[in-house]
Amino acid sequence: MPDIPWSTPTQAAPDAEVYVMASRFETETLTGALRFFLKAPGIIAQIRKAPGAHGVALRARVLRRTFLTLSAWEDRDALYRFARSEPHRTSSRKAGAYMRESAFTYWTVPAHQLPLTWDEAERRLNEQKPSH
Repeated sequence: MPDIPWSTPTQAAPDAEVYVMASRFETETLTGALRFFLKAPGIIAQIRKAPGAHGVALRARVLRRTFLTLSAWEDRDALYRFARSEPHRTSSRKAGAYMRESAFTYWTVPAHQLPLTWDEAERRLNEQKPSH
């Protein structure tokens, strides 16, 4: 699957600070990777409609069973409201059954620095300890 490139659902004010989340998911099996892969476009579409979303991208490495997400939000509350909404809430709970490990990192940046780079996201994710 090709990457889903950065898209900007709602433009942030250039002088605003945005809340960023990067995540890495590694599935136990290729079947788990295919499940994640099939759900990803729907979740990306949900983010694009979510209040307070300022950007989203996905890097999919299905055969390596690894997926990276990168998103920017108005604030932490906007991200958490999205995370608790459907279908993301149910999908993330079900994904736990086939996930080997995951890692998350959060930071803020001035909105004028969007879109963010995968290099920055991966550097920050590599500093995190994965959860199982």
